[in-house]
Amino acid sequence: MPSATASARIAQLPSLALRRFAWFVLAYFIAVILWGTVVRATGSGAGCGDHWPLCNGTVVQHAPRVDTMIEFAHRVTSGLSFFAAVGLMVWTLAATPRRHLARAASIAAVIFTLIEAILGALLVKLGLTAESTSPLRAPYLALHLTNTLLLLAALALTAHLLGRAHGYLRGTVHLVAPIRSSAGLFVVLIVGVTGSLAALGDTLFPAASISSALAQDFSPTSGWLVRWRWTHPSIAFLASIFLIWLLVRAAHRNAWWDNRSLSAAVLILLAAQYLLGLLDVVLLAPVWLQVLHLLGADLLWAALIVLTARLTLQPKES
Repeated sequence: MPSATASARIAQLPSLALRRFAWFVLAYFIAVILWGTVVRATGSGAGCGDHWPLCNGTVVQHAPRVDTMIEFAHRVTSGLSFFAAVGLMVWTLAATPRRHLARAASIAAVIFTLIEAILGALLVKLGLTAESTSPLRAPYLALHLTNTLLLLAALALTAHLLGRAHGYLRGTVHLVAPIRSSAGLFVVLIVGVTGSLAALGDTLFPAASISSALAQDFSPTSGWLVRWRWTHPSIAFLASIFLIWLLVRAAHRNAWWDNRSLSAAVLILLAAQYLLGLLDVVLLAPVWLQVLHLLGADLLWAALIVLTARLTLQPKES
């Protein structure tokens, strides 16, 4: 028989169905993002022409090309993601009390999803797809990726906060080292942005060998997108300082959560990212490896958001 305390904690939680749905929505968004990488890496972004939201001016595609099918599939799954985010928000608002922190996170997720749709539409209408080398493409991609990571953060926070039995209401938490944590997450976000720019450089200016890739990196005739590829591993190294600090903090058990398992997962994902990054260089960034590398990055980001929330949004002592 469960104790009275355990029963009270279970009674405070939203339904298991809602909590599972929140994690499902996060997983679905990650899958949509990965397919977006396939669109970019295969140069299929112009598969629907400059039409949006229709594809080549129609809904039903007759005898479509491969790039059209890839882009059209991304548009369909992206559209469904909006309804998933709205469904999560509505369910969260209906199932939680007024001051529940998950409510704000779920609303933020819908806002970022709307921004994501607008950015995606402008990407097509401005012609910043396929083999476009417009000077606007890199900063636009950085903005797009920043919004994507903030969207994933909002979804991860929603799922995490829905599972809290303590410290889930405004006024029942206190902040611990918020400035350092925010600065650290900002650096990790920059790692993601520079990684997307490095991947764009690999797509637009592919190299035939490692030696030619290195020559591109240091050639004065190469575009800045290629010559700045070194920023990604360099900033990733700086971000590891934050990760070490975070994992040291998490190693100490607190009264609310045992973070050792989540910390171990972060450490494994971090090691995997360094390995995948090395393979990216050695194998000259094939599409499948770019997708796998991004999957690891998204999982690491979500795990970092949850771990940082556990360490920063501490429940107040009752």
